[in-house]
Amino acid sequence: MVLPSQNGAGEPFIPVTYAGKPSLADLLTIESSASIFYSYARETELSKLFADKDARSTVLVPTNKAVIALPRKPHEGPAPIREGVILSEAEFDDLSKKNVERWVSAHIIPASPISLATPEGHKTLLGGKNVTFTPTDGDKDAPEWTRVLLDDTVRLTAMKEASNGVLYILDGTVTLD
Repeated sequence: MVLPSQNGAGEPFIPVTYAGKPSLADLLTIESSASIFYSYARETELSKLFADKDARSTVLVPTNKAVIALPRKPHEGPAPIREGVILSEAEFDDLSKKNVERWVSAHIIPASPISLATPEGHKTLLGGKNVTFTPTDGDKDAPEWTRVLLDDTVRLTAMKEASNGVLYILDGTVTLD
């Protein structure tokens, strides 16, 4: 990619890398199958973690297809507003932001690397929300991430290493109880 310089001549684009790897933010930027998740995440302060070279995070990233399949979208929250309740635009915006932050934080484990084979759960940034990985039958020579299910139902379809953590692409989402 060539970016224009101030004198009109282009200079090659060189991404910022640490330890020879792109950051979580860089990987999310180019992961087109996860653009909806990253769009929601950028609406929150949590997205700063993705570029922070000192933060170590494991990000559970649902595909666009998984987000579209949700019966209630992340900004809508887990339950509909009671019928007859009227919110101002500011109240609705505030509630939507809180719902998005809650949903995104449930998809971030504030540690990396993690062992997926451990029976105990991993705490997410959403207080009180843990996720577990359940071993499945599979090729014992295949990577660990291909042989587990998230919360017994969600398959991990890809893994990408970053300088500041790991992304796991999911065919579902972390459920909020």
